[in-house]
Amino acid sequence: MSPFTGSAASTARWRHLRVETADGVATVTLARPEKLNALTFGAYADLRDLLAELSREKSVRALVLAGEGRGFCSGGDVDEIIGATLALDTAQLLDFNRMTGQVVRAVRECPFPVIAAVHGIAAGAGAVLALAADFRVADPTARFAFLFTRVGLSGGDMGAAYLLPRVVGLGHATRLLMLGDPVHASEAQRIGLISELTEEGRADEAARTLARRLAGGPALAYAQTKALLTAELDMPLSAAVELDAATQALLMNGEDYAEFHAAFTQRRPPKWRGR
Repeated sequence: MSPFTGSAASTARWRHLRVETADGVATVTLARPEKLNALTFGAYADLRDLLAELSREKSVRALVLAGEGRGFCSGGDVDEIIGATLALDTAQLLDFNRMTGQVVRAVRECPFPVIAAVHGIAAGAGAVLALAADFRVADPTARFAFLFTRVGLSGGDMGAAYLLPRVVGLGHATRLLMLGDPVHASEAQRIGLISELTEEGRADEAARTLARRLAGGPALAYAQTKALLTAELDMPLSAAVELDAATQALLMNGEDYAEFHAAFTQRRPPKWRGR
């Protein structure tokens, strides 16, 4: 995302999210525990705008997405999203669905790793938010459910039909998106939907530990790796290796590459600058 901004100042307070930053790590918490962190129009818009702001500011090197209370996120609020959309016309519905897709694009395209800390339910849009993250750290209570067909909609919502086959394979993705059955943590780990399975109640802590590790590393190298992983999903090999070559040539001119050599020669840890 471009670092260039117009006249608008950075947002001082987010109405629909709890946002905390420390030592290069942003922790974004969905904080409607009484509704299992169900998403509203405002929550979607805040996520989209927050990720854009953090991407421009370049002060964040890793982000943890978590849910308060008994679960990660139960998806779109039945009254404030599903009920409300019944009153919208086609143009308004298209605007809404494009916005939800913009959230997923923002997660995939932001220049820092995103770690979803999952406990309890991650359903519907909540499951897709976790899917879009670079890492999914979950405890044994976690269960994922792509419920869109259960409400009469396509399972390919918010990019799920694009992302899920690339994470778990077409066969598993077809089953999960068609049937909408819940996938518990043990199976999610087996099919590759979970990056790390923790002890019960430890997902948030493990996600923060991973975020601190990433925040202390070579940020530009991580950003380019993330960008290539997304860009090369649909590229032929010839185009992918050419893009890899151009990227490496640029990074070889960077400060971090020279710093690694200096640190190796001097037998000390590298001091990464993200440049």
